[in-house]
Amino acid sequence: MLEVKNLTFKVNENGIERSIVKDISFQVGEGEMLVITGPNGGGKSSLAKVLMGIEEADDGQILLDGEDITSYDINHRANAGIGFAFQQPPRFKGMTVDRLLSLAAGRELSEPECCKMLSGVGLCAKEYIKREVDATLSGGEMKRLEIATVLAKPHKLCIFDEPEAGIDLWSFTMLIQQFEKIHNKKEQSLILISHQERIIQMADRIMLIEDGKIGAIGPKDEILPTLLDKGDSFACMELE
Repeated sequence: MLEVKNLTFKVNENGIERSIVKDISFQVGEGEMLVITGPNGGGKSSLAKVLMGIEEADDGQILLDGEDITSYDINHRANAGIGFAFQQPPRFKGMTVDRLLSLAAGRELSEPECCKMLSGVGLCAKEYIKREVDATLSGGEMKRLEIATVLAKPHKLCIFDEPEAGIDLWSFTMLIQQFEKIHNKKEQSLILISHQERIIQMADRIMLIEDGKIGAIGPKDEILPTLLDKGDSFACMELE
């Protein structure tokens, strides 16, 4: 499915080059859920952006179903079958929610279809379907809406960057149910970046990233006890 080989990503800060992702290699199998966790600032979101093509790798290789997508931009990677949910979703003034969902699905969606997608992520569909995707929506509403756009059509691989951030407990439960449905079908692979123990508990495998490197990777039952032993360094995020 996804194979990452010796991936490196650097930034230039005030004339000084710094490695954010350092020679990372891993795989995600078909239908597998990999949860990536670790300290803030360790490189998790940067890795996700490189995988999606938002940032360009300085070295290494990315393969999807054996196809080398390293040189693909974000549009080509989306067409190849990768979906992505940002940690801070973008807003689109003038675009309505139902239009955004139709664009994400690649076809014109009916009102019942849009309502079903919105309800699935904990939004009261009738109140949102004609709203604009602008500053009138809260951060939590935007987060849920963006996750709905990712779920609007099937992908080979879906990447979610801290899907729990900024949402209430009830909506979080709805999202967990959505992830469980996707995972149980084994039709799409999932990469979830999270500090939330309930999400980590869903993983087939866990990858710990510290200082841009893989600190540990393996089956949940092997890695999770190590994370819990670390205590406050990996405290779960609080939900609203």
